Amino acid sequence: MTADTTAYKTEGPGAAARRGGGPARPPRRRPASSTRRPGWTPWLYLLPALVLLGGLLVYPIYQLGLISFLEYTQAQVSGGEPTTFQGFGNYATLFGDSQFWQVLLATVLFAAACVVATLLVGCALAVLLTRVRALPRLALMMAALGAWATPAITGSTVWVFLFDPDFGPVNKVLGLGDFSWTYGRYSAFALVLLEVLWCSFPFVMVTVYAGIRAIPTEVLEAASLDGASQWRTWRSVTAPMLRPILVVVTIQSIIWDFKVFTQIYVMTNGGGIAGQNLVLNVYAYQKAFASSQYSLGSAIGVVMLVILLAVTLVYLRLMRRQGEEL
Repeated sequence: MTADTTAYKTEGPGAAARRGGGPARPPRRRPASSTRRPGWTPWLYLLPALVLLGGLLVYPIYQLGLISFLEYTQAQVSGGEPTTFQGFGNYATLFGDSQFWQVLLATVLFAAACVVATLLVGCALAVLLTRVRALPRLALMMAALGAWATPAITGSTVWVFLFDPDFGPVNKVLGLGDFSWTYGRYSAFALVLLEVLWCSFPFVMVTVYAGIRAIPTEVLEAASLDGASQWRTWRSVTAPMLRPILVVVTIQSIIWDFKVFTQIYVMTNGGGIAGQNLVLNVYAYQKAFASSQYSLGSAIGVVMLVILLAVTLVYLRLMRRQGEEL
């Protein structure tokens, strides 16, 4: 083996040229245009959507926040009195009202009950879908999607008829006579909870079912061969692998159930007897439109916006971390 060959292997190409004083060939570089970032190009594609969102979302939120800092009642709307700046006076009035805190507590408890019930029923039916034959699975999926696609006002009206004390078939089947479900506070909330559950569980069921189908069958078969029961398989194998999906559907359900309006308003006739079934959305509607206190109604809306914004930020953060351990 010659010396040049040895130098080529040990020192690499161009070593002989460097020893001989010849200029070494510079390494090739990629054109600057190939490594340059796209810059403003993505924003140009997003511009129409941003303009639409700005008109339909940003401006109404701005108006909502502005009115919450003003004295804005029917007198100001009609032009009889000038609009005055109140600062945080509306919020002080709102936070000093004991009814607001009662309604807020009722909203949180009601939303929590709806979320828990929706997750339990949705997850149970998702597991059931994986264990039944094709025809029953198709029938259950079609029935669930039909409930999901039904408008809230239509579903609420149907449920009011089903539980009507005079003409509803539920009382006749259960032998309850003329029992009024909407008269008592807790029975009315329970009735609304059932309707919310009926129209909300399909989202959880379909999402969790898709997640279960994505789990490798080898993992479930290994758990079965180890003698794990169905409950132990769900608790120790399936649920941990579905954790990102369960977190997302939980936060999504919290957002939906916290701002329930149609079901409460329709089924309890505007919040129940003496406002016993009020939630924040209905409470804001009554303050703004029934009492013509638009500034207080706007303040309630801002409080709800802040609460839901905090939940949404958590939701977006978890969406970004779906590929990581939660």
